[in-house]
Amino acid sequence: MNIVSQSACSTCHAKGACTVSDYQDKEIEVSEYKGYYTVGDEVTILFKQSKGFTALTWGYVIPFFVVLGTLIIALEITGDELKSGLLSLFILVPYYITLYFFRHLLKKVLKFELEENAE
Repeated sequence: MNIVSQSACSTCHAKGACTVSDYQDKEIEVSEYKGYYTVGDEVTILFKQSKGFTALTWGYVIPFFVVLGTLIIALEITGDELKSGLLSLFILVPYYITLYFFRHLLKKVLKFELEENAE
């Protein structure tokens, strides 16, 4: 399913002169739904708040603490700020590669739900 995401300023009359306007086409995968839907039907996509916090944790919170922990440990061991900083940033590469390989498990946890709009 495709949705169009646009910021409030993307419909502004001065958006041509401004670089803030944002207009993106995004794809959402809804794996399980009840009922029959056709193109053009109005539906509501639901995503539970708790699942949003889970996504936030895996995407931002854990990497923050991994970087911070790596920086502190590497700085204590090496005493070199440059090497410690580079190592702490480089540690994100295997973290996000691991998340990529386990994306099928994350899709099971972070599911979107579909609800038909009442007419």
